[in-house]
Amino acid sequence: MLIESDFEVSEPPDKVWRFFDDIPQVAACLPGAELTDDLGDDKYQGRVSIRMGPVRLQFTGTAEIKERDDAAKRIVVDAAGADEKGRGQAAMSVTAKVVATRQGSTVRVAQDLQLSGAAAQYGRGMISDVTSVLMRDFATNMQNRISAADQGLSPDQVATGAPASGFTIALRAMRMALARVARRFFLPYQPGRT
Repeated sequence: MLIESDFEVSEPPDKVWRFFDDIPQVAACLPGAELTDDLGDDKYQGRVSIRMGPVRLQFTGTAEIKERDDAAKRIVVDAAGADEKGRGQAAMSVTAKVVATRQGSTVRVAQDLQLSGAAAQYGRGMISDVTSVLMRDFATNMQNRISAADQGLSPDQVATGAPASGFTIALRAMRMALARVARRFFLPYQPGRT
């Protein structure tokens, strides 16, 4: 399943791109993610915890930087892991590209995600909505960490918010789904629109 999104960062592209060089900092921006080991050669071991409905999943696995293009400000990361209780597996290839805007930068993200087991029972809409919530939190955390570094604060002094709470994420994803349904229901008929 391909999920594409983008987010704004009010910093110049070069500064945002330099942030992507510090993988532990990048991982710290994603709610529920934790790097546990630097395996060398752009490979990392870690875990990601998330709750979707009544199911709490904790994946352990590896991530590897497959491509890094400094001129194009583009990075490709492949990650794969298995739920610690054996309830499923996930594999993902993430491509992120930093693009200049008037206000700073846009980070364009494409995630090619494959799920099996308990996580696969949720539909594309729910998974897309949860991913959107996590990307918004990631963007906020990234902006906060870059701003804090400009003020001379260390990474340990920057709060990235609460870990990925199942109830909070589900509630925010449900609101997104309801808004999508409401737009379809309340938009007036427009010829040629399906």
